[in-house]
Amino acid sequence: MDNAIQNYARSLALRSPDHYRVGPFTVRHTPGWELKFANYAIPDQGAEPTAQEITDLVEAFRAHDRLPRLEFLPAWAPAVEPALLDAGFTVESRAPVMACGADGLLAPKPVDGLRIAEPVTADEFTAAAAVQHSGFGGEGGPEDGEIAWLRGATAGGGVSALATVAGLPAGAGGCSVPADGIGELAGLAVAETFRRRGIGAALSAWLTRTAFERGFETVWLEPGGPDVERIYASIGYRRTGEKLNISLAPA
Repeated sequence: MDNAIQNYARSLALRSPDHYRVGPFTVRHTPGWELKFANYAIPDQGAEPTAQEITDLVEAFRAHDRLPRLEFLPAWAPAVEPALLDAGFTVESRAPVMACGADGLLAPKPVDGLRIAEPVTADEFTAAAAVQHSGFGGEGGPEDGEIAWLRGATAGGGVSALATVAGLPAGAGGCSVPADGIGELAGLAVAETFRRRGIGAALSAWLTRTAFERGFETVWLEPGGPDVERIYASIGYRRTGEKLNISLAPA
């Protein structure tokens, strides 16, 4: 499962129109979205990068005005982490990877007044992106890349969702376009005033169920912490491995 998930992430990066290659790395670049989670490199399987190739990677990130950063499962390319540490990179986190199959999804507790649907209008996509933007610590309105990601998920066979309570935007998220039957649940956020009501679990389950209805075989995700991991576990997600998030701080 680890290799399947990592191969999925790399395949999706190679499909993105603005990706670029540096040595044994594929860089997923999002022009209209500076969030670090939307811009990162993935090594080739079994890569053994030289010091010069890592230097070239850092220079490429900085030329694109992005933080030099990688996300990958260490077992995919064991030699990469030591090489990055030697180059001054710092581990941000070792995050659990969770996955759910169609036969493992559990129903969440109902939430009074909650409505979940896929955005259709421009205003709905903007509202969903705004919830994500603030949920991930952004200020002001959403970036163009955030709206484009949600639209791209819907148009490409993935899923996007906007949750509302009494007509007010309460949560948003998506499942990215699948590859070989695998997709990622990502960008899930709940507006601050609507947290701790079960909306996160309900929204996650809706996205996952809809993905299965559209032909996904497995949905995976990276929880943001122990509390979030428990929410996903409550609807049937189970740990399958660990992902390394590692970056180089600005000089």
